[in-house]
This record gives sequence, structure tokens and C-alpha cells, in this order.
Amino acid sequence: MIEARRLQALQAVADHHTVTAAAAALYLTPSAVSQQIAALEQETGHKVLERDKRGMRLTPVGEILLRHAHVVLAELERAKAEVAAYTSGDAGEVTVASFATGIAVVLAPAITALGTSSPGIRIRVLDAEGDESLPMVLDGRADIAVAVEYRGAPSADDRLQRVPLYAEPFDAVLPRRHRFAEAETVPVAALAEDPWIGPYPGNPCHDVMVLACEYAGFEPRLQHSSDDFRAVVTLAAAGAGVALVPRSALRDMDLSQVAVRPVDDVVATRRVFAAVRCGTEDHPLLRPVLDALHAAATAPAAVG
Repeated sequence: MIEARRLQALQAVADHHTVTAAAAALYLTPSAVSQQIAALEQETGHKVLERDKRGMRLTPVGEILLRHAHVVLAELERAKAEVAAYTSGDAGEVTVASFATGIAVVLAPAITALGTSSPGIRIRVLDAEGDESLPMVLDGRADIAVAVEYRGAPSADDRLQRVPLYAEPFDAVLPRRHRFAEAETVPVAALAEDPWIGPYPGNPCHDVMVLACEYAGFEPRLQHSSDDFRAVVTLAAAGAGVALVPRSALRDMDLSQVAVRPVDDVVATRRVFAAVRCGTEDHPLLRPVLDALHAAATAPAAVG
């Protein structure tokens, strides 16, 4: 019989490409992960991993086992959820990984609401960008991710169940004396010759910026990089360049030295969702949190 922990080890190595990284994700030693893989190979009579330039990759037999591992581990999650529901499970800790603006827009209001509706649920918050939060859920370091769609995201991974939360536009942030500072709407294509300020590659907002510019027919000339939108706004105020910033990230900022204008491009939008491991979406601890996040996201004041 193949043990679930061996499939979990295989899944972790497939995600992280090295035994060492997989061990860190599982909070095990590398030797423990290697032992699980060796036992799996002994049980199946086939090699499941082999080395390549990136580290470790799955053999054809490993790929077969990985497909079944996703199903088996999801069913085990469902079994745990049903047991928890049977024993009430209305008290405990839920770890939520979210990017900073998501914490402000939906997670903090959800925590406030849960204090009344589900006082036995304690929320532990981890500040994590969208490219970090989904792997944290897959690794079991977080129960829920509040994440943003981005290129290469494992959002279509069949191990994740997604709950759409909200979509919000990006606004152009311009120096006060910019030629479009008084325009009703800013054409993204008209900013092709400007220097740009934006997040680093890997940040989902970087991808939104690049895609919006690509659709407008140019590649942005990124002169200044920061993942802190307050720094981005400050640089724009100093005349260092232009930027696209999610509307909710501009809340409570001093915008007196910049011009903030809507853009003419529907591509300049980010879509935010919550994600959990398949099988856990109806867990009695997670379901109230997902419902509270959705309620916070659909509240009139959530994104304006």
C-alpha cells in the first residue's frame, strides 16, 4: 500500500524541484524526504525521480503517481473536513496569507465580522505577495491565500479551489505638471515615451503594468522599481516618471503632489481571489472565513 505521506513528499519535490526545498516546505529534514521517496520507489518498483539541470524531475511513473496524489490528498482533506464538521470544529486558528492591500480591503474587515459571527475562529495573518501565497497554501504553511492573478501563477492548479473576490482598475499616477495631468482619461499608449515607475518582476502588479503597455503597443521603459506603492507615488511626485497603481492601494495616501487619472485600458485591472486546497473549502473553520472574505469584497466600500 502506498502511504499518503510518500505521495505528499513526491508532490513537494515536484513543486520545488529539489529535495532540500521540498523538505523545508514540509518542515522535514532532507533525509526524511529522501527516505519517503525511496520507500515509494520500493513500493512501486519504479524510479519516480531523476536529476536534471533544474534539480529533480519526475519520471513517467512519477508523473502518473503525481496525478493520483493530487486526487488522493484532496480526498484526505475532505475527510478531515467532514470529521471536523462532525465534531463541530467551530473553534481554532486559520492562517491566511495575503498581499498588503488585500489585507486592508477584505481581510481586516473579514476579521472584524468574524469576531461577531464566529468568535471561536482566530485568524493568523501572513503578509505575502501573490506569487508567494499560493505556494504557501499548497505547502500547508497557510490555509487560505488572498491572491492576484499573474503570469505563471498556479491558480489553475487542480489542487486549488478558487473563490473570486473582486476586480479593481489601475489608475495612472502622473507628476503634477504632466501633459495629461488634467485629462479626464489617460490613454496608456500616450505614455509610451515616458519613464516608468513600477513593481519588480514577480509582483503581480508588474505583470498588469507590462500587459497594459503591451496591449497599447509598447514596452514600458522601467526606470525605477519598488514594490511599495507609497514610494511609487513619491517618485511620481518628484517627476521621476509615470505609474499604474491599483485604485485601492491609493487609499489614505497624500496625493496632493501627483495627478491620479483613470486609464482607457480594461487590461489595467487586477482580479483578486481566495484560494484553498481542494477538499478544504467546506471545512467548518475555513468556510466562515471564505464567506466573510466574500462579504467584505462585495461590500459597497470595498473597492471604489
